[in-house]
Amino acid sequence: MAAKRDQPARVEDIAELASAMPGVAVEIGPAGNAIYQVRKKSFVFFRTPRPDAVDPDTGERYTDVIVFWVESEKDKLALVQDESSPYFTTPHFNGHRSVLLRASRIGEISRDELAELIQDAWLARAPVRLARTWLADHGLG
Repeated sequence: MAAKRDQPARVEDIAELASAMPGVAVEIGPAGNAIYQVRKKSFVFFRTPRPDAVDPDTGERYTDVIVFWVESEKDKLALVQDESSPYFTTPHFNGHRSVLLRASRIGEISRDELAELIQDAWLARAPVRLARTWLADHGLG
């Protein structure tokens, strides 16, 4: 299993990793986009194309944006401040505790990093008792 985790992340890994978290349900948005929720609170979702996320060269809307919740603004800034990082944000998400990642760039992070990102997103949205139980079960609480 370690070899699989060290591999570059794939879009397909999102479903596996997010669905493995306790209390997760997958909703399908009106455009057929997956929305991963814990107790009806989204923590990872595939965003529909919007005018705020566009290719700087062509002006075309990105069709592959994935939104991940983060614990705090500090966590968000840690992910997006490095311009070489695949994580980004847009003015639409100012004040919103989330980071964006294009599916076309997901291979720039490892499966381990994706797993941590998804777990952190889940922890940011899960009810306190459920989060504490998960952390304790994983020796993290």
